[in-house]
Amino acid sequence: MDPKWNEDQPIYKQLRDRVVVMILEQVLGDGDALPSVRNVAAEYQLNPLTVLKGYQELVDEGLVKKKRGRGMFVNDGACVILLKAERQRFMEKEWPEILATISRLDLDVKELLVQAESIELTKDSGG
Repeated sequence: MDPKWNEDQPIYKQLRDRVVVMILEQVLGDGDALPSVRNVAAEYQLNPLTVLKGYQELVDEGLVKKKRGRGMFVNDGACVILLKAERQRFMEKEWPEILATISRLDLDVKELLVQAESIELTKDSGG
């Protein structure tokens, strides 16, 4: 996790978002333990209650479960739930802005797709 915090958003929300990214990128998979509240608090010099509040949001969303005396663990299917929510958020919030930018700049969608494919091919070949 990146130790830099944005001053525009509460740290507990940023912590929650970082765990979400770790789940989406499959750094944390189904059944994996989250780093302990105590370890995260010590490593990033945070109040343990701040870490707990971020983790509690994940519990409230059904992405993580508490196991008394053992810690917190990623729920089965958390990545699928997050992907669905992130895709919906993208389609409702980001995609309309992207389409407006494409239109405003009079870009050719087919050309953009060709360019995106060539970027993906370059990434896949390690270059």
